[in-house]
Amino acid sequence: MADVLSASVPFITRTRMARKLGHEAAARAEDRANAAEPRFSDRALEHIRAAMANAAPDARFRGEDIVNGAKVAGIRPPDDRAFGAVFSRAIRLGYIVPVGYAPRVKGHGTSGGRVYTKGEGL
Repeated sequence: MADVLSASVPFITRTRMARKLGHEAAARAEDRANAAEPRFSDRALEHIRAAMANAAPDARFRGEDIVNGAKVAGIRPPDDRAFGAVFSRAIRLGYIVPVGYAPRVKGHGTSGGRVYTKGEGL
C-alpha cells in the first residue's frame, strides 16, 4: 500500500504535507504549553535570545542544550516538543542560525539534533 501511495503522490507533495503536519503539531504543543504555563513561548524565546546574546561570536550550541538550560531556568512545558515552535520563531527573528547537526542525547532512534550559532538579529 505504501508503495502505491509513494508512486501516485509526487515527492514534493508528500514533503510539503509532512512539513505542514509538523508545523501543526508544533503549534498544538506550544498552545498546550502556554495553557499550562502562561507566557511559556515568550519566556522560552527570551531565554534563547539572552543565551545567544551572551555567547561568544563563534559559539555553537546544540538545541538540546538550549532546551536543558531553559528547563534549569524554570521554563518547563508539559512536552519538550513545545520548544520546536519557539526555535522556529527564534530563527525567523534572527536570534539563532542552524549550522549543522550533532548526535542527540534524547530521542532514542531519532536523527541528529540541530546545532545553532548566534544570529544577525542580536
